[in-house]
Amino acid sequence: MSKQIVYTEQAPAAIGPYSQAVKMNGILYVSGQIATELAAQGDIRAETQQVMKNIGAILRAADMDYANVLKATIFVKDLNNFVAINEVYGSFFTTDYPARETVEVARLPRGVNVEISVIAM
Repeated sequence: MSKQIVYTEQAPAAIGPYSQAVKMNGILYVSGQIATELAAQGDIRAETQQVMKNIGAILRAADMDYANVLKATIFVKDLNNFVAINEVYGSFFTTDYPARETVEVARLPRGVNVEISVIAM
C-alpha cells in the first residue's frame, strides 16, 4: 500500500502544497485542474478543453485514460456556462460516463472560470 505521487510536465505544476495527482491501491486522485492562460479570454469552451487535456495528460502519466475515470467534480464560476462546459467535458468520454457533480462557486484560483478534479481506477 504505497502512495505514489503522479506528475507530468504535460500539465500545469501545482500552485501550492499539493500534487497533480496521488495514486494508491490502484485509485488515482487528480487535483483540480485549471487553464490560467485561457481564463482571461472568456472562452469557456476553450478553457474547459484545456482543463480536460490537462487531466488527460495526468491520467496518461498514471497509465490510465478517460475510460478509467469513476468520478468528476466540476467547479464553475457561472452556472450559466453549464451547457458549454458539459458539451466539451462529455466529448472526452467515449464509454460510460463517470459519476459527477457540478458546483457554482464565488471564486476559483487565478481567476479561472472552471476547475475539474477526477478520481480514476
